[in-house]
Amino acid sequence: MKEKTGKKNPSGTLYLVATPIGNLEDITLRALRIMKEVSLIAAEDTRHTAVLLKKYGISTPLTSLYDQSERKKSRLIINRLLAGDDVAYVSDAGTPGISDPGFLLVREAVSVGISVSPVPGPSALLSSLCVSGIPMNTFVFVGFMPSRGSRRRTFLKETAAEKRTVIVYEAPQRLLDLLKDMLEIWGDRQVVISREVTKIHEEFIRGSIKEVLAKIRGRTVRGEITVIVAGSSGEIICDEDIISRAKELLEKNENLSLRDAVDKIVRETGVSRSRVYRLLLS
Repeated sequence: MKEKTGKKNPSGTLYLVATPIGNLEDITLRALRIMKEVSLIAAEDTRHTAVLLKKYGISTPLTSLYDQSERKKSRLIINRLLAGDDVAYVSDAGTPGISDPGFLLVREAVSVGISVSPVPGPSALLSSLCVSGIPMNTFVFVGFMPSRGSRRRTFLKETAAEKRTVIVYEAPQRLLDLLKDMLEIWGDRQVVISREVTKIHEEFIRGSIKEVLAKIRGRTVRGEITVIVAGSSGEIICDEDIISRAKELLEKNENLSLRDAVDKIVRETGVSRSRVYRLLLS
């Protein structure tokens, strides 16, 4: 391949090739050339990748490398690379290794001195972020949240002070629970739900967490989902602060009802009504 001119390492090159996240036209000219010229394409799902290769007339041999097989198959691919073959690795969509397989293969290649080269392209998190309208100068990508409710809530509490924009991948069936937990623990921040980006049913649902919850409650949300949430304003509202503020309000105004006190605290802090009620009633 032309890109290897002057290369001293006798082994092949491992190319990490980004592929479309939906629209098959979102593929770079370099990515197409690399996939045509390498000796082997390793893919997260050969059936999925075969659709892309067929569209662009690429007949390079395919082999699978997915989560459950990555450790075992990486060794076989490393042997091909050490023998001098160039190999491209692609995940089902987007950039390999970003909440997709690829990390173990890259780590193994680097450890034995094999050249690893990126072939940049689509990424769901960056595509969603750039159109979100939420600050993008600095952000943190956390991948998929823990699927179990208790672990997810613990994670949210641990990251409540994060001031950077937070980007999360989530499964459709867990989206509602995630937003409810975010509202209770993080407060009513601005959020964008990015769904099916670059596909026919592309959709961006914007607003505060409360507003977005109202928009999606009662409907079935399908597809690949990216959640983008504004970072913390810097003021962390702990349970003790909420209780202390409630006592202060009720002591200063004996005619103030518990409901009115809750309303005032919710307006002042952005903390969810259910969290305030739970703390005061307990």
